[in-house]
Amino acid sequence: MSFQIIALDPAPFAPLFGLSDAELAGRHIVRRVADTMPGFPCRVSLADAAIGETLLLLNHEHLPVASPYRAAHAIYVREGAAQAHPEPGEVPEVIARRLISARGYDEAGLMTGADLATGAEVAVLIERLFADPATSYIHLHNARPGCFAARVERA
Repeated sequence: MSFQIIALDPAPFAPLFGLSDAELAGRHIVRRVADTMPGFPCRVSLADAAIGETLLLLNHEHLPVASPYRAAHAIYVREGAAQAHPEPGEVPEVIARRLISARGYDEAGLMTGADLATGAEVAVLIERLFADPATSYIHLHNARPGCFAARVERA
């Protein structure tokens, strides 16, 4: 079995970069400039921003389900980022270099399983969670800060 890691679509975020800092603040969004590498993982490009790149830090509802697991958390999005399209079975470096919390969900948005992994073990964990036929999709989170990293679907 294979899997596909899905990056966020940049379209909903693009207009936000044209807003002033005051307008962003009114939406609880903060403009940041990357000052370390790695350290600012973009959820659209699935890459860490280079030092000096502009990003937005905003709250994103990544699990808009009608279940107790409905969730939103802070994410970074790089200005002008193109949507990443990793190959099936590929774990981008931005994910592999971090401690990842993987959470499987069924069609009703209820959790089917969860565990932690890093590096090459992320792919193994994804395969293990998808071994449960009830698992419809998986969400990856950066385990330490808890923020959403990417959605994973069966390929």
